[in-house]
Amino acid sequence: MRPWPAAAAVALLYALHQDFWLWREARPLVFGFLPIGLFYHAAYTVASSGALWLLVRSAPPAIDE
Repeated sequence: MRPWPAAAAVALLYALHQDFWLWREARPLVFGFLPIGLFYHAAYTVASSGALWLLVRSAPPAIDE
């Protein structure tokens, strides 16, 4: 993987982590009980874990120790 898509993915994840649009409301409830902000952060965690897994698999360091 080239360096700029990896940097763009990290920048996108950083920007998405700043969820200022969900700070003031707990509604709507997802699945009838889970506040939307908590669901957003759970989905964000899954997305960032997947992105970092892809980065580790596709962009290993140049020198093995």
